Amino acid sequence: MSVIRVSDVVKDYPIAGGYYRALQGVSLEIAQGEYVAIMGHSGSGKSTFMNLLGCLDRYTQGRYWLNSCEVGSLSRNELAQLRNRTLGFVFQGFNLLSRMNLADNIGLPLVYAGVSKAERRRRAQALLDRVGLGAYAESHPNQISGGQQQRVAIARALINQPRVLLADEPTGNLDSQTSEEILAIFRQLNADGITIVLVTHEADVAAHALRQVGFRDGRIVRDEPTAEAGRRSPPC
Repeated sequence: MSVIRVSDVVKDYPIAGGYYRALQGVSLEIAQGEYVAIMGHSGSGKSTFMNLLGCLDRYTQGRYWLNSCEVGSLSRNELAQLRNRTLGFVFQGFNLLSRMNLADNIGLPLVYAGVSKAERRRRAQALLDRVGLGAYAESHPNQISGGQQQRVAIARALINQPRVLLADEPTGNLDSQTSEEILAIFRQLNADGITIVLVTHEADVAAHALRQVGFRDGRIVRDEPTAEAGRRSPPC
């Protein structure tokens, strides 16, 4: 079953004297439980595509279904509700609030959902345990490393139990060893059934996914399984 389905999507940006077409009729399906890397050089359209998948921007033409709901037919409030219950986001910048401890940072999305403080704390602690930082609930972001901050950001992305995790260059600010640790968390989350869509320009990061989709000049030019997919496939 497709959790993401995009059909002939076009995205135009206005410029002086006309428009710039960032996406040129893109079609793609991603099934529940897949781990997909979106690749391409700067200007290829991959970040524009990720913003559309995340319902952070509107497409100009085409159709997009997220969790079987057609995004283009939804009101602003309906779109926000769909995004909040279906998607989790991890960015290159950790975007943690320095005045809050880690547990409160993770539980912040639940404040807007009206969840009690005790329940927010319970869920945040469980997610800190899941990413290996269970003893750091009272610490603040400036007291932990960059890699640990990204673990906290992943935990925050999971607080609403999303079906899909969208990760935009999540290892871009990390050293190679820490990057491997973060990618190991993604592999485990995917093994637990979460769909992961990861944007990267780094081939070694994309190699951890099970499928790679390459963009160039606003079009998909490659869509193929990775060697990792072969290693994880069950034997015949």
